[in-house]
Amino acid sequence: MRGDHSGALRAFRTIAAAGSFTAAARDLAVTPSALSQTLRQLEERLGVRLLQRTTRKVGLTEAGRQLLEDIAPALGALDAAVEAVRQHGERPAGLLRLTVPQAAVDALLAPMLPAFRERYPQITLDIEVSNRLTDLIAAGIDAGIRLGEMLDPGMVAVPLGPAQRSRIVGSPGYFARHGRPKQPRDLARHDCIQFRFAPGGAVYRWEFAHNGRWSEMTTAGTLMLNDVGLALHAARDGLGLYYALEPHVRADIAAGRLEPVLDGFLPPFDGFHLYYPSRRQMPLKLRVFIDVLRAQAAARAPRVRTAATAERRPSRR
Repeated sequence: MRGDHSGALRAFRTIAAAGSFTAAARDLAVTPSALSQTLRQLEERLGVRLLQRTTRKVGLTEAGRQLLEDIAPALGALDAAVEAVRQHGERPAGLLRLTVPQAAVDALLAPMLPAFRERYPQITLDIEVSNRLTDLIAAGIDAGIRLGEMLDPGMVAVPLGPAQRSRIVGSPGYFARHGRPKQPRDLARHDCIQFRFAPGGAVYRWEFAHNGRWSEMTTAGTLMLNDVGLALHAARDGLGLYYALEPHVRADIAAGRLEPVLDGFLPPFDGFHLYYPSRRQMPLKLRVFIDVLRAQAAARAPRVRTAATAERRPSRR
């Protein structure tokens, strides 16, 4: 295979990340038929099939997985180098791709978007809201946001404001009917709203700390959800207890719609971090995004405790 095939390889990477030709074509601003032809020519030159195609989606063959793993670091380095040169001496501009969990959207991202858009109108944000742990390099994503305990050690991590804490909440009506747990073990007698961060993923195990030691507990309940908004609605309606990040329930607690329990077993912990591959030089568009995000987070978030002094929860990676 001779010549410059970086365009075809980038197209292959985009298809693999998007999971369909239609979505990838939209990202690349080409037609699906043109993208399909590019991929077909690449497969013919390589002499192997890279993708398994169905009417609904595409998946990687074994050869495709190997190729994606091999080319991702090189393409990422080229993207970073070109972007660094292009933005030298210019206003920040270009496409910035991010992956963030729903919790970070509510607590950090949504409040800062108006200020960021006004200050940097030439930066296009492509934000994937997902609770899954995404391989940034393989997916061609510039950066992500996760809690400190979820970070890969191979990433550069930038703290985004103070520590976070969890709250266990229920409605006044629920507590009137079922009483209040005094110890984590009392939860065995309660209906606990279950949560999955990703479809088909494991059910989240509730985390507690006592005498500086963190532990996890399996709870039980008749509701299994993967949407924070629906879980909060169920808790307000008295359908069970819910384990949530404090920003999600702050307004409900203040209004009396939800009441917290077991706060003594839920100390603060490392908060959100923005992370990106350590091998990359940070592009200007990402640098200014971080600056605005941190400024907005500092202005809005109550100081529970600083992230530097928060207790360390066990890593979930």
